Amino acid sequence: MYLLRRQAQKPSPEDDSAQKDAKVKELRAALGPLSGRNLKYCTDGCLRRYLEARSWNLDKAKKMVEETLRWRATYKPEETRWHEIAHEGETGKVSRANFHDRLGRTGL
Repeated sequence: MYLLRRQAQKPSPEDDSAQKDAKVKELRAALGPLSGRNLKYCTDGCLRRYLEARSWNLDKAKKMVEETLRWRATYKPEETRWHEIAHEGETGKVSRANFHDRLGRTGL
């Protein structure tokens, strides 16, 4: 005799989206007030990517965001210019893309 397995009901796309939006709000609240550059790198879409990368674990995502913001504050990658790293291109470590993203930024 076969037993019928009851399939777990999957949340509707609307419910799932609402839960994910709530997690993004929780992460934003856990990070505390942000300003300047940190605010630029913590959009809802960006925070959602951090949560997805950590399987929606709030503590792990928060740690990852904080480490990223510390790294950005230390190394300031947005201020890097090609003439500063062109010598790395000669060794093959870095290449310069000849395209722009949707915001008009060149690719490194």
